[in-house]
Amino acid sequence: MSLTRRYFKSDITFSSTAAIALVIATMGLSGCKTSEVMNNGYIFDPQSLALAPVGSSREQVLLSLGTPSTTATFDGEVFYYISQKRTRAVAFMKPKLVDQNILAIYFDKTGVVKQEANYTLKDGKVFDMISRTTPTGGRDITFLQQILQGGAAGGVNGARNFLNNLNPGQ
Repeated sequence: MSLTRRYFKSDITFSSTAAIALVIATMGLSGCKTSEVMNNGYIFDPQSLALAPVGSSREQVLLSLGTPSTTATFDGEVFYYISQKRTRAVAFMKPKLVDQNILAIYFDKTGVVKQEANYTLKDGKVFDMISRTTPTGGRDITFLQQILQGGAAGGVNGARNFLNNLNPGQ
């Protein structure tokens, strides 16, 4: 009596299906990149900042640091260089703000640097550089609240009006 293993068609189909499932799972998990770091705005280095010390001209600041992220004109002119660092653990998650730096260079009336300041996230509130939402007037209500309000009738009559509008022949 021989003890050789016989392979049936169902065994081969199962092993090939398991191999395909393993390949698909590996490809799916490799798409989930972890700890992505995103830098936004102007990232300055100390060497370029050293080229524009207090007492230098506006043109020298523009040559060494480049165009500012934004400017302000109040009593004197101010250049703001804004940078943010965001991270997210998985590719489909919302990025979390980790670090924010605002380099402010204050000029006097003659265009000479009178003060430099570096503000971090601890010094103020979060500045949203990229906003993908537009605020609208009114209230945000859900679909169910819209059905239950139903215009001037409100409540059950609103739901009845909604259903009647879906089936106008009844």
